[in-house]
Amino acid sequence: MSGEVSISGAKNAAVAIIPAAVFAEGPCVIENVPTEISDVSVILRILSDLGAEVKMLNKNTLRIDCTRVHKTVVPYELARQMRASYYMLGALLGRFHTAEVSMPGGCNFGVRPIDQHLKGFKALGAEWSLENGMINVSADRLVGSQVYFDMVTVGATINVMLAAVKAEGLTVIENAAKEPHIVDLANFLNSMGADIMGAGTDTIKIHGVEHLHGTTYAIIPDQIEAGTYMAATAATHGDVIIKNVIPKHLESITARLRKMGVEVTEYDDSVRVTCNGPLTKTNVKTMPHPGFPTDMQPQITALLTLAEGTSIVTEGIWDNRFRYVDELMRMGADISVDGRVAVVEGTGKLIAAPVKATDLRAGAAMVIAALAAEGTSQIEDIEHIERGYEEIELKLRRLGAQIKKIVIPDATTAAKAL
Repeated sequence: MSGEVSISGAKNAAVAIIPAAVFAEGPCVIENVPTEISDVSVILRILSDLGAEVKMLNKNTLRIDCTRVHKTVVPYELARQMRASYYMLGALLGRFHTAEVSMPGGCNFGVRPIDQHLKGFKALGAEWSLENGMINVSADRLVGSQVYFDMVTVGATINVMLAAVKAEGLTVIENAAKEPHIVDLANFLNSMGADIMGAGTDTIKIHGVEHLHGTTYAIIPDQIEAGTYMAATAATHGDVIIKNVIPKHLESITARLRKMGVEVTEYDDSVRVTCNGPLTKTNVKTMPHPGFPTDMQPQITALLTLAEGTSIVTEGIWDNRFRYVDELMRMGADISVDGRVAVVEGTGKLIAAPVKATDLRAGAAMVIAALAAEGTSQIEDIEHIERGYEEIELKLRRLGAQIKKIVIPDATTAAKAL
């Protein structure tokens, strides 16, 4: 692949910032929104169902007015479509002191308990119950408190930030996650009049405020989308300039690629990835930010199948994030998995095969493998990929990839046609 590609706004930031618009006493204009990915579409439909007025000003700019939001129950059928729907718990609890949302959906690669979220809500004075798959949280009043997470958790950090932003007094979150989209959410809330300090460190301090106003804000670029195109460039021995990025957010990805023999040149808001020689083995362990992101683990594993030598990939976040390995093995990969560890024997090449996207990032790994493989591959269940990558087919074609989306009638439709 060669050419230039522009990275969209961060999905993980958008699905936290959009619920936060609930607090504004007036409209919010949010720029650089990846509107054409399904997770963003779902969270916007949730807000609209609750009474918000959502207007698209242009392809990637939204005007959201939540002054008329009056409902506090998120529809089950919408919430089940994505994991980040649980951010509505913190947002609605923070504004209305009550919320009801179903257990989260999204990718299935391990248990995703929300006990740390509920622990944080309880520290602020809320009670919770679980009935028929719906989580109900409520409080007479929310009061700032000390919140210590037993483990680093992005979701709970965001949810407690949302719940605490209008709570009385000071909330201190310790052992907080430090991902870029947490900093982005804090910056968005602060632009509305919140008082949040320490985002990006392991201690976040939130002084509750009574009122939050509308704002205009631009979402950060998506580090995982950028990392995916970096890996795809390396897999195809290409030369691609990846634009609209924050190079510092990509440091852990850049470091691994350089270890593999890939040349990465950093500019102010872009990186150039070039791969001329053979890929070499390396070991990867996913960790909370600023470590190597778990959301890049499948993509780097796909790349390592093309490298020379034996690489070890250790998943430090989730219990079951190697479900996609069977699909890579259908393409000739040599990978053995033991719990959270995968041993990748680099074969140097992959062979085209029909495969499935088992989850969002695994789907991206299948695309990378298919781009590098000899022959034509078919990837099924691409709805997973569309949850997190905006216009991936178009962007890859512009870089020279031979890729197209096709619709295959299911058996029921075919039977009716006969």
